[in-house]
Amino acid sequence: MVLFLTSADASAANGGGSMLVMMIVLIAVFYFFMIRPENKRKKEAQAMRDAIKVGDNITTIGGIIGDVVSVKDDSIVIETSADRVRVEFAKFAISTNNTAEKEAAKKRAEAAAARKEKKAKK
Repeated sequence: MVLFLTSADASAANGGGSMLVMMIVLIAVFYFFMIRPENKRKKEAQAMRDAIKVGDNITTIGGIIGDVVSVKDDSIVIETSADRVRVEFAKFAISTNNTAEKEAAKKRAEAAAARKEKKAKK
């Protein structure tokens, strides 16, 4: 019995170091593949919500599309249709800023056209 306990302690002491290394590697993998990208997405979403201004066309997380009429610290008011229905939402309920996405797509298209034109000149 004593021999079994001492051999178990010896194997635990040898494997304990590698177990610690494996735990550290596992935590690092979780951080770089799960936690860090999620924090990056949250910061980008917050920056998008902070950059919303009057006149932008937005979509909420519920799928409601409308134009921003008023921007407050933690909420916005949007106009949803031609009937001029106004609804107030919390800023965290904004999913996308359609106006900013259209402008970004337009800039990408212009850059692609400029590259294509430059390539054609060669």
